Amino acid sequence: MKAVPVTCGYLPLVDSAPLIIAKELRFAAEVGLDLTLAQQPSWSALRDRLAFGALDFAHMLSPMPIAMSLGLGAAPSKIDALMVLAVNGTVIGISDALAQAMQAGGWRNTFDAPKSTADAVLNIADKPLRIGVPFPFSMHKLLVEYWLSKDPAFAAGNVEIITIPPPQMAGAVADNRIDMFCVGEPWGSVAVQKSGAHLILPSSAIWQSAPEKVLGARHDWIIQNRETTDRMIRATYLAAQWLEQPQNIPLAIEILASSDHLDLPDHAIEPALTGYIAANADCDPIHVPNFITFHKNAANFPWESQAQWIAARLNMPNNQRIFRSDIFRDAITPLGANIAKASQKPEGAMTRPTTIAGTKGPLILGPDTFFDGAIFDFGAGKMLKS
Repeated sequence: MKAVPVTCGYLPLVDSAPLIIAKELRFAAEVGLDLTLAQQPSWSALRDRLAFGALDFAHMLSPMPIAMSLGLGAAPSKIDALMVLAVNGTVIGISDALAQAMQAGGWRNTFDAPKSTADAVLNIADKPLRIGVPFPFSMHKLLVEYWLSKDPAFAAGNVEIITIPPPQMAGAVADNRIDMFCVGEPWGSVAVQKSGAHLILPSSAIWQSAPEKVLGARHDWIIQNRETTDRMIRATYLAAQWLEQPQNIPLAIEILASSDHLDLPDHAIEPALTGYIAANADCDPIHVPNFITFHKNAANFPWESQAQWIAARLNMPNNQRIFRSDIFRDAITPLGANIAKASQKPEGAMTRPTTIAGTKGPLILGPDTFFDGAIFDFGAGKMLKS
């Protein structure tokens, strides 16, 4: 069959790996796609190019399709999230000056203590805390705000959120423009290496199963190009499945470092894929289990309840179907995959691996708890306890 040309926009982050692998290892070609990856300078540029039809697909921050569909930050543009590309994979870091002040107050960085770390951050700050995030409508911003707002010391007005493209985060720390940041790898590790930053938490310490990036496309384009959409989902799904195999990690690092898609050395890419994260320049790497998940435990499934959690954090009603579990299920079924039968679940309720009903038998999901023990009820549209 003749290959169908498609263009997918992305930002140079490790969690774009399923798209890069889909192209470089020819998963896209094998399903009949001529895939072009178009690097974008910022999330706002990607948003606009997708909305105006210059891109067919996009590597997107998970709140972006919801924000775009609801008309937040720009004119409304109906966008569907077709699958999750990566769960977690981001880090929270602070400047060396803030780290020293926190340590002087008795804080010790264990990279896994969100409550005591929030106490230390908020109690030491004598001015508004300047926090860099990649985009106003990002999981980075939602998680940071959710995390800090649970601390009794948190008050309106003592946090200033600043939008900074991921490749510029290290420079913003070095120039003293921000005190803290939340960013996807490799840019947290780059900030450690280039600006003396200290990483204090992985995103998984706040929400164990946060959908970080999704594959998005315009709703009307999907309707007109459904077979091409299904092929793209299948190619990306197979690439994510390949990435999840431990024996493939060395080759994945080599491919990501040697291709021109990321333009980063292997030592910047390796931490995220291996889960060994150096919190600062003077310490040995810390192993973070499931630092980033590309496929296992149904990571690629676009849960409608996760879209509802995002909409609730944006203080917006969401009566639209934006996380398209139906399209994902239809596209993946020909691969013989075991797919969740349900499209919604209580978010944060699973404290351990949990079995649910799948299309081909039992399906195991991983823990998905929030750091404060809250559970999001998709029917009520809010957290039920904390």
